[in-house]
Amino acid sequence: MKNITTNWIDDYFNSHEVHKHAFKSVVYQVQSEVQKIIIVDTYNYGRCLILDNEFQSAEMDEFIYHEALVHPSFILHPGAENILILGGGEGATLREVLRYKMVKKAVMVDIDKEMIACAKRFLPSFHAGAFDDGRVELVIEDGRKYMEKVHDRFDVVVIDVNGPLERGSSYMLFTMEFYQIIAEKLRTNGILVVQSGAASISENEMFTSVCNTLGKVFSSVFPYVTYVPSYALPWGFSLATHNPSNLDISSDEIDARIHSRINGELRFYDSITHHAMFNLPKYLRTDIQKQRRIIKDKDPLTKHYSGIPTESTNQ
Repeated sequence: MKNITTNWIDDYFNSHEVHKHAFKSVVYQVQSEVQKIIIVDTYNYGRCLILDNEFQSAEMDEFIYHEALVHPSFILHPGAENILILGGGEGATLREVLRYKMVKKAVMVDIDKEMIACAKRFLPSFHAGAFDDGRVELVIEDGRKYMEKVHDRFDVVVIDVNGPLERGSSYMLFTMEFYQIIAEKLRTNGILVVQSGAASISENEMFTSVCNTLGKVFSSVFPYVTYVPSYALPWGFSLATHNPSNLDISSDEIDARIHSRINGELRFYDSITHHAMFNLPKYLRTDIQKQRRIIKDKDPLTKHYSGIPTESTNQ
């Protein structure tokens, strides 16, 4: 069998496991003030975004991740109008939020202006023009600093930042103290949803720790999982609220709300998918129950990422 390429990118799960992507070309690469940004065109998953040597989104299947992140909380909420997104630099989370007719304002806070500029220029299918929507307020600032000073209250807060890498920019957005700040800025029926990392049988410390930490702040936490092909792993999300009664709706009501609330067609999420994501396998439920770690400011969760060897990009 003929080799179609010698260009490979290594996506490290941990120091003992790696997933390799063959790529056609490096579209753009820059070291911003915050992070290293790489955009590549791959053979299997189309255009991909890599931040600090960690895969973030792939053109072929990003809709799975972003629909899973956004839609459960927006469908379960009785009427989300004022929204906050922390992170989400490629604009795809914003794109999904703006599908909702009821949304009046969406504040997107991202720490890296260079990431936004790259997304606008090189990732048009990801944001689909969302940055130009009149309901959007784009803020370039550290998410924690923004939350500490903002006086607005939100119906839904979406945390879509990259993993808590050592020396990275996001690890202080996964602590109990930060979740307490967010809880104070939520409206009565408010929901927080957090991308919570890998949820595989061998790699779920972040996922289970986030779930446990959220449980020290919110009365109800609902973890859920879906498989993202380009990650080659099940991926975890955590939904947290003080008003769980709003989440008790039928499958018919989920589909009815999708039909009445959303502009455009979804490719991944509906009532069947919803229930599948929240029905975790037994091993994950067990690992969540066994997890005792509480992520705190004085003891933040950080992880070392082996990253992409410089020579692997053949620059």
